[in-house]
Amino acid sequence: MPKRKSNGTDRARQMLAQEAARIIVNQGIRDYRVAKAKAAERLGLNDRGSLPGNAEVEVAVSEHLELFGGEAHSDRLRMLREAAASVMQLFEHHSPRLVGPVLNGTADGHSSVNLHLFSDSPETIAGELDGHGIRYRPFERRLRSRRTRDAAADTYAGFQFDHAGAGIEATVFPVDGIRQAPLSPIDGKPMRRADLRAVRALLED
Repeated sequence: MPKRKSNGTDRARQMLAQEAARIIVNQGIRDYRVAKAKAAERLGLNDRGSLPGNAEVEVAVSEHLELFGGEAHSDRLRMLREAAASVMQLFEHHSPRLVGPVLNGTADGHSSVNLHLFSDSPETIAGELDGHGIRYRPFERRLRSRRTRDAAADTYAGFQFDHAGAGIEATVFPVDGIRQAPLSPIDGKPMRRADLRAVRALLED
């Protein structure tokens, strides 16, 4: 059996990040840990060493899409942002915020539009979806809002549905949840959120 190479060098970390990015874009894997493990296996690198951080992989995803995505990526991103703006207008009284790859520009062909809505009753959102004739699937999402290691994740209700040709994942937070964004699984910092005005500005650019 050939000896597995160490991934302790900067070059190995870069190679791993690039391969993980390719896996994420091509296979639609959203768990960066899984993508990095797959990349290490494919490259024959020791995944018990120093793997690239999630932020490094995120940069590699952005670079991969810039290099290989071309006009198709730009068109896809615009379509997703237009769908986001449309559904945000539909739920404007719930202070919608766009988060994730569609906002950051790293969305690919497997990406959904991720929204945060604010209501003290998730059932209210479900009722409005029904009122608009939108079929949906409920889900639960666990997110952390504090950086301390012993901080437990909170569970939030959410709804998956299709709108304007895009898959939408809307997570519902209490009304006062708009004050503090949950932590991003990418870099551990509060998630970047954009309101409807900011999304429209992205489309104008």
